[in-house]
Parts: sequence; C-alpha cells; structure tokens
Amino acid sequence: MSDTRSRRSDTRSRIVDVAARLLSDHGPAAVTTRGVAEAAGVQAPTIYRLFGDKDGLMDAVAEHVMLTHASAKAVVAQAASAQDLDPLEDVRSGWQSQIDFGLANPAVFRLLSDPERVERSPAAESGKRVLGARVHRIAASGRLRVSEQRAADLLQAAAIGVLHTLLATPPQERDGGLADAMLEAVLHQILTDEPVRADDGPLATTVAFRTVAPDLTALSGSEQQLLGEWLDRAVDALSHDQQLHRTARRAGARDAAP
Repeated sequence: MSDTRSRRSDTRSRIVDVAARLLSDHGPAAVTTRGVAEAAGVQAPTIYRLFGDKDGLMDAVAEHVMLTHASAKAVVAQAASAQDLDPLEDVRSGWQSQIDFGLANPAVFRLLSDPERVERSPAAESGKRVLGARVHRIAASGRLRVSEQRAADLLQAAAIGVLHTLLATPPQERDGGLADAMLEAVLHQILTDEPVRADDGPLATTVAFRTVAPDLTALSGSEQQLLGEWLDRAVDALSHDQQLHRTARRAGARDAAP
C-alpha cells in the first residue's frame, strides 16, 4: 500500500512539474491535458484521476509554484530577523521579490489573485504569514502608525494592484518606477517619521506595545487576551483621532490659502 501511495505521489509531482514548466515557458494555453500527459509520460486518464480536471491541475501547479516562492521568502525573512537587519529594508526586499515574482509568473499570479483560490491556498496563507512577520518587526521598532493588520493589508493590496496594472500594459510601455512609487506611498501612510513626532508618539508606542503583549508571560492567558483587546481598541481609536486631526489640518490649510 505504501509503495502504491509513493508511486502515486511521484507521478503527481512529475505531472505538476511538467505542467509548471509548460505554463512558465508557453503560457496557460500550453497546459492541455494531452500535452501535459505526453510530456510527463502518462496517460490522460491519470491526470483526471489525480486532479479531477484541467482546473484542478492548474490549481495544483499554481500552488506548487507559489509555495516554492513563499518558502524562499520565509527563509529570507527568518534570516533578516535572526541577523537583526533593518526591518524596513526587509519589507522593501520582500516587496521587490513579490513584484519580480508576479512579473515573471503572470499566469500563476493571476490564478492566485483570484479571491476564491486565495481562500483555499496554503501557499497564499504562507505568504501572508511572511508579510505579517515582516510588518511585526517594524511594529516592534516603534515605527508603525497603524495596526499591523492594516499595514499588511495595505502592502498586499498595493502589490496586487501594481502587478495587475503592469501585466495589463505591454512590457515596452510599462512604468518602471510605478512599483517603487506605490511602495513609498504606502510606507508614508503606515510609518511614523524619524524621529517620532509628538502627534505620532502615542499611536506608534501603542502599536509597538501591542506587538510584545503576547510575550508578557507574567500575565495569564485570559489577561493577555484582555490586554490585547484593550490595545487593539486603543490603536483603532488613536488611528481614527489622528486621521480626523489630519483632515482638520488640511481643511484649515485650504481655508487659509489666498
């Protein structure tokens, strides 16, 4: 029985590898059941038996390619943390890695940017965890002016938007500075200035404290949970107040303009 499972796993891996190569070299149109079966040295019914249909095969291919990429990102992020490298530079590196991956693997990116596929994708979840870890390091340094979740969501949404825009544009017409400009715009929204300004201090400090709250082992589990809820509420309130303050300042500046 174990030999049968092993052969089945080997066959499945071979088919996925072949399909991934065809997808990368020739695009989605090349990933046909017949073409993949011939290249993998199997009969077409084997593909249906293992993957259900072509969509099932494409899902497996996208997951395989993305999981490989996510695993590589995790290694880089863990090394940056272990070496105590600048967390902001780590985020910049991760951003560029994601942009490069999407441009090099447009078919996989489009498959995994489908919300229905993302929901059931372990690779996408792994990528989110890596991004979350990078954002957590920035929060721990006292540089975030928003919650960790909001910062991660903004970075992810921006990267997806940039990639969709670039991939919809002929390569020779793409704006080479678009990705960098978008990253800087997001960083401006989520980071405090250096040194921390007075109006950013309470929020940045609260966000930083929230990152270490789970490590306060002197508190019981229920106390840690309660503290986390209080700090989350404080972050939301401070973020809201800060946004109102900025809006009022902009309005005042417009009214004062000649």
